[in-house]
Amino acid sequence: MALKVAIQMDPIESINIDGDSTFRIALEAQARGHSLFYYTPDKLAFQEGRVTARGWPLEVRREKGNHFTLGDEVEVDLADYDVVWLRQDPPFDMGYITTTHLLDMIHPKTLVVNDPFWVRNYPEKLLVLRFPELTPPTAIARDLETLRAFRAKHGDIILKPLFGNGGAGVFKLTADDSNLASLYEMFTSISREPMIVQKYLPDVRKGDKRVILVDGEPVGAINRVPASGETRSNMHVGGRPEKVELTPRDLEICAKIGPLLHEKGQIFVGIDVIGDYLTEINVTSPTGIQELERFDGTNTAAKIWEAIERRRAV
Repeated sequence: MALKVAIQMDPIESINIDGDSTFRIALEAQARGHSLFYYTPDKLAFQEGRVTARGWPLEVRREKGNHFTLGDEVEVDLADYDVVWLRQDPPFDMGYITTTHLLDMIHPKTLVVNDPFWVRNYPEKLLVLRFPELTPPTAIARDLETLRAFRAKHGDIILKPLFGNGGAGVFKLTADDSNLASLYEMFTSISREPMIVQKYLPDVRKGDKRVILVDGEPVGAINRVPASGETRSNMHVGGRPEKVELTPRDLEICAKIGPLLHEKGQIFVGIDVIGDYLTEINVTSPTGIQELERFDGTNTAAKIWEAIERRRAV
């Protein structure tokens, strides 16, 4: 069954077609006979009871420098579509949150992927708090004394913004590092949000594993190894992807979180695992499916569309 698919994403002209997961999802949709419409988040609107978007019919191809063709710009009613993808990158700010409220108004008659209500309620660094038995020691606080007490208890720590992404603003602090107060002042001067602090896991030197789940089921993983001299393993900041297998512990983690992800309509999710510990559950705009496909041939995009097509067939 051919579906009408709208994709809310960042500007398509600037994506890396060899790494961008949204591009691979669009390519697979097109191969399955689905029609594509593309718009950027700033073109989403609510108008007198309708949720609309101004954008373009889209065709994609794996050709560098010529990877897309747009039709004529047009305004559409998103309630007329079968599927809308929520795929712009964080930051998870009020602009992002507003798009989830608007898309909530057409879901589930129009299937929004991932379910915008639970994307809003389950940002990456907060959903893991529901699974303390799987995570390293963690605190979320804006109070300096709480952060100091956490470091005094656990030694080396990782301090990062609660709603950051791509490794930006992530700091490792040793037990005797004198910069905690200065970093606290910097964070609190530019944001009213709390910070998240976790016990440092030395296993990060071996890599930060990105495990991909589709509709709550694990389909594979890649390992992201930090560049020399780096604590962060994110590919945005030079992390090197490597082929890796799922371990029994990875499968145990997936078995515990998978049913909740399935229940809440989180069809495409990437979790981060360091050693034996779950550190993040990425539901906003996860990545990694192209690297996984290159390493072991797993067509994650096809599995994602199979899950969507099953839901649309109900």
